[in-house]
This record gives sequence, structure tokens and C-alpha cells, in this order.
Amino acid sequence: MKKIFSNLGVKVSLITILINFILFVIKFIAGIVAHSHAMISDAVHSLSDVISTFVVIIGLVASSKEADNKHPYGHERIESVVAIVLAFMLFLTGLGIGYMGINSMLHGSTLKTPGMLALGAALISIMVKEGMYQYSIRVAKKLNSKSMEADAWHHRSDAISSIGSFIGILGARLGLGILDPLCSVLICILIVKAAIEIFIDSTSQMIDESCDSEVTKNLFDTILATEDNIEINDLKTRIFGSKVYIDTEIAVDGNMKLYAANELANHIHDTIEAKYDFVKHCNIHVVPKK
Repeated sequence: MKKIFSNLGVKVSLITILINFILFVIKFIAGIVAHSHAMISDAVHSLSDVISTFVVIIGLVASSKEADNKHPYGHERIESVVAIVLAFMLFLTGLGIGYMGINSMLHGSTLKTPGMLALGAALISIMVKEGMYQYSIRVAKKLNSKSMEADAWHHRSDAISSIGSFIGILGARLGLGILDPLCSVLICILIVKAAIEIFIDSTSQMIDESCDSEVTKNLFDTILATEDNIEINDLKTRIFGSKVYIDTEIAVDGNMKLYAANELANHIHDTIEAKYDFVKHCNIHVVPKK
């Protein structure tokens, strides 16, 4: 199943690489021909998406490897490492776009009015990139892949930057030339914000952060539903890349035979792992009720 998910993720990533490269060419040519600084910045953002998606593919393939002697807990955390790398790439891209916009405003390089070609390219980019985001985020949720989710947000940030480009180009055509480079600066802020959020989310997966309260409650209820006469003394979760480890201590009747207690623990273990795809392993510790 893991291999099937990995292949699906790689297939989606290859499609996005092709679309992003085509968009980069269209937007870059439109930006040059139509004299739009914002559109050139937008094109650079699309090119960064091509590079970031290659990184995602590497992460998907590497994290799907089975556990081995050196990595007995598997390779899922490679997903988190890749997402952090993508966050840095997105952060640097945003700073670069902001620098070009500020430099343009300070030195007055935006002298020509952007042409209609740039405006059309911005509209195409908005529609295509938002569609790519919607598709990629659905696949990312299905695979529980943080690196693909980060890449999906690359698409969303590109759509947002294209909206900024459209506003800047339209404003410049209406005589407000400063709007074109100003929108590059606003695009920079949005991209940097997205990068920081991705970095924080991915870093939390590297330090064994617990699942949110809703997931914990669902696990709690599922365990209690497996047997009438049990109590949960402790329930801990820790996020491990795209997967979750669970450690729980249940209390049972002290007169229960060892074999029966072991069967109960196995039943809870199997129930949890069958019901929740994101659970990598559920460790059950059985103690007598006090």
C-alpha cells in the first residue's frame, strides 16, 4: 500500500513539474514582452515550484522505503526533512522577489506600462495554479504527505502571487506604475509567511509532537469501545513524519488471565491500526486495576 501511495505521489509531482515549467515559460516571455516586473517575479516563482517538486519526488521515494536494520522505525521522517527544505526554498524565493520589487521602486526601473499580454498571462496562471493546488492538496491529504502538502502550498502561493501580478499590471495600465513593483513586495510577504508556517509545522514533526486533541479523543473512544470493563490510565501519541506512534496503558480486572489480557491487547492493537491508516504502530501495556 505504501508503494502504491508513493507511486501516486510521484505521478502527481511529475505532472505538476510539466505544468509549472510551461507556466514559467509563458509568464517569463509575457513579462519581458509586456514590460511587467511583477510578471517576471511571478515567473521566477513558478520556476522555483519546478525545483521544489523535484525535491518532493526525492522525499516520496525515500520515505516509502521499508524499515531496515539501520532504520528499524522506517523512513517516514524524511518527509518532514523534505518539507523543511521546501520551506527554506520558498522563503528564499520570497525574499528574492521582494528584493527585485524594492530595487525597482528605488531605481525607477518600471518606466514602461505593462502590456495586455502580461495581464492575460496572470489570469491564466491564477486559474491553472489554483486548480493545481486543489488537486495536489487532495492527494497530499490522502497520502498524509507533509512534503506534498508543502508543495501544494507552493501552488497556492503562486496563485496568490499571480493575483498580485494581475492587480499590479492592471494598476500600472491605469497610470499607477508603482503598483507593479509594489505588488512584488506584497507577494514577497505572502510567500515568506507561507514558508514560515510550513517550517513550523514540519519542525513539530521532528520533535515528537503529539496529535491534536480531536485525534486523541477519537483514539481514546475507540479503545474504550473494544471492551466494556477496561480503563485507560495513559495515552500518548507522537507524530513520526507522515505516521503516528501510540503508547497506551490500559487497566483490566486483576483476576484476568495472562492469555486473555494478551488477547485483549492484540485486539486493541489490531483495531486501532485497521481503523486509522496514519497509525504506524500501537503499543499496548496492560496493568491490573487498582
